[in-house]
Amino acid sequence: MKELRLSRLEREIMEILWKRGEASIREIQEAFPAKKRPSYATAQTTVYRLEAKEALGRVRKLGNFHIFAPVISRDAAQRSFIEELLTLFGGESRPIVAHLISAGKLTLDDVEYAEKMLKKLRKEDKA
Repeated sequence: MKELRLSRLEREIMEILWKRGEASIREIQEAFPAKKRPSYATAQTTVYRLEAKEALGRVRKLGNFHIFAPVISRDAAQRSFIEELLTLFGGESRPIVAHLISAGKLTLDDVEYAEKMLKKLRKEDKA
């Protein structure tokens, strides 16, 4: 997968499409809370940028409206975002983990999950 960089608004639009499956530009725009709702023109421009980035695509046309759907999965977008975040820290995860701990965002359940995943990877490497 090629590197995918998404702005905050692009991520919010993708989140709407991941939840709904597909939507028109008007439906995307109206899915935002009233206080944070972008103008129709802004939503349209952002959707077209996402289409150019191959993050979403037109699936059909209803009258004068195009219906858009995600081309990439949420998981793929998250992996790309995390890889980008890691590059900001020179590939080191420790500063990120330290911040999550100090901000109270990393729970013991998260640590247990990480341990399970590391053990699983270790087993796969040995096999």
